[in-house]
This record gives sequence, structure tokens and C-alpha cells, in this order.
Amino acid sequence: MMRNLSLGALFLALIFSPHLLEARHQTCKASGKVKGKKPPEGYCNEDDNICCREGKYYTTYKCSPPVSAATKAVLYVTSFEKGGDGYKPSKCEHKYYSDDTPVVSLPTGWYSGGRRCLNNITISGNGRSVEAMVVDECDSSKGCDAGSDYLPPCSNNVVGASSAVWKALKVPVQDWDELDITWLQSCKPSGTIKGTTPPPGECNQEIDSDCCKAGESYTTYKCSPPVSGSTKAVLTLNSFQKGGDGGGPSECDNKYHSDDTPVVALSTGWYTGGSRCLKNIVISGNRQSVTAMVVDECDSTMGCDDDHDYQPPCPNNIVDASKAVWKALGVDEGDWGELDITWSDA
Repeated sequence: MMRNLSLGALFLALIFSPHLLEARHQTCKASGKVKGKKPPEGYCNEDDNICCREGKYYTTYKCSPPVSAATKAVLYVTSFEKGGDGYKPSKCEHKYYSDDTPVVSLPTGWYSGGRRCLNNITISGNGRSVEAMVVDECDSSKGCDAGSDYLPPCSNNVVGASSAVWKALKVPVQDWDELDITWLQSCKPSGTIKGTTPPPGECNQEIDSDCCKAGESYTTYKCSPPVSGSTKAVLTLNSFQKGGDGGGPSECDNKYHSDDTPVVALSTGWYTGGSRCLKNIVISGNRQSVTAMVVDECDSTMGCDDDHDYQPPCPNNIVDASKAVWKALGVDEGDWGELDITWSDA
């Protein structure tokens, strides 16, 4: 947990920027409060940090404002080096990073249980942009104890950034304090895998599913485009029934689902480790909308092996839907295959 909000930065961010607080409270309610206690000797460096005050109450959050294509935040400076103001190695890899490396911490809601670990985000501010890797959480859910180095809970709309980020944004050193920014999650390929010819009968092409081809390289992704109130995607066709082209039972509930039930699989980045499992999304396309339940992952990170029925990795912008979804959208059966859509969490 690395952070270095100066007293002035906190005062400005939380007192003189009421628009940030107002927006935050509209979309993300406080989870509680913690009571401050005076740090034991040597636990909280007053020169670099705001230390908890005896008897003062600090607001906690388990969430952050919704992520969009341009998520508003406040940037502050921190050090991820050994001996830096965060005291401990970063959470994602349990290691330290040089101040010359563009790395950041995110508050609990945006950190999302580590799901953004080692992903890049694009930070825009001061008329410039820079890419930085997420390596740590700035905990907004608790504080003022030994585990938090007697620092208060982190605000839920801050991005803690190394010196390298501030330099890349061309902010004068004397102004390294707090800066209004926007950020979005960058989504670059995570690698490639080489296709192999499936053994006989191992790739089910019931509804024209693709099978891996020997020697062809397939791109993999650990991320998907940012989710907004209207996220662009490509709708594809899948069967979640036993014996269907999806192979085994769905990941979320280890069950099969009828073609007559509106269910979907999401690309790895949107599936987010199962956090959307058994939740509904609203899909809009062909001038119609339908609500469908997320029951499975369309794996964007691996493929072309027995576990994936020798099908290629899923693209990172896919909503893979049962026949019931296509019917509800009023798409002619002869056109089932791919459709440009938008989706949102229900």
C-alpha cells in the first residue's frame, strides 16, 4: 500500500474540490468509518505522509466511481522504491519499483481485488498522456492500524503515481502535489499462441465454430476494452447445452443451459475472474434490447488445446450468446453469427 498525499494535497482534494466528492457520493457510497489513533514511534513519517490523528474519524470506501472511457481521478506522487513512503513492496508482485519506472497504485474499487494488476492504464493530464502499469492498491477500505502503517484510508478517486509518471506529463517538480486527470485501461495483446491441428472429433463445429489451424499464430489478451454505460462489442453465437459447441458446463455454476435461455459468455477482461457470474447484462442491437445472464468466460488468454476444444483464443470484445438472445434481438436466423452491439451491466 503506497501513498504519499501531503496535507495540502488532501486538503485540496477533499475540501476545495467538492465537485469530486459530490460525484463520488452519487455513484459510490461510503462503507463506514475508522477511528484514528496516534501512530507508535517510527510507524508514520510525518515528513512524507498524513498520519492518523487520535480520535479523528476517517471515511472508508469499498468502491470507486464507475470506470469509463475517461475516468476522472486525482493524481498524487508516491514512491514504490525500497525505503519509499509506502514502506512495503507493492501488492501485485511483492516487489519494489524504481522512481524512474512509470507505475501506479489504484484505490480499492479500481484495484478490483488485483484484477488490474500488471495491466497498463493511460493517464491524461496537463495536456499530455502516459502509460503506466498498475502494481499496487491504495487501500480505501481500512486504515489507521499497523497493517496500514497508521495512514488514513485512501480516497477512492486517487491514482498514486511514481515520479516517472509526473515527469512524462511534464509537470514541474514544484507542482508535484495533486493533479486532476483522467485515466482509461489500456488493452494490448498479452502474447500469441501457435495453432495445432485438432485430433479427429475434438473441435465441435456445431454452429460454425472456428478450429485452430496448424502453424497459425493467434493473439491473446488478458484485458478487454473499458466498460461504460454503452460498451461496444461483437455478439457471437454459442450453445451452452450439453454436447453444444461450448464443450463443458459453464464456469459460473458448472451447469449446462438450454438454447432457449438467454445466457452469455464474456471475454476474459469483461468476465473479470467471475465477478459478473450469474449477473445480468443488457444487450442492445438490431434496434432491440434483451437481458441475459452471464454464465461463462470466453477465454481470451488461451486456446488451441484440449481444455479449449482446440478453438482459438476468444477476441477481447466478445459477448458469446445463446440462440435465445439472438431471437430476442429479432435477428433473422440466416444472419446469426456476428453482430455489432452495445452492452451494459443491468
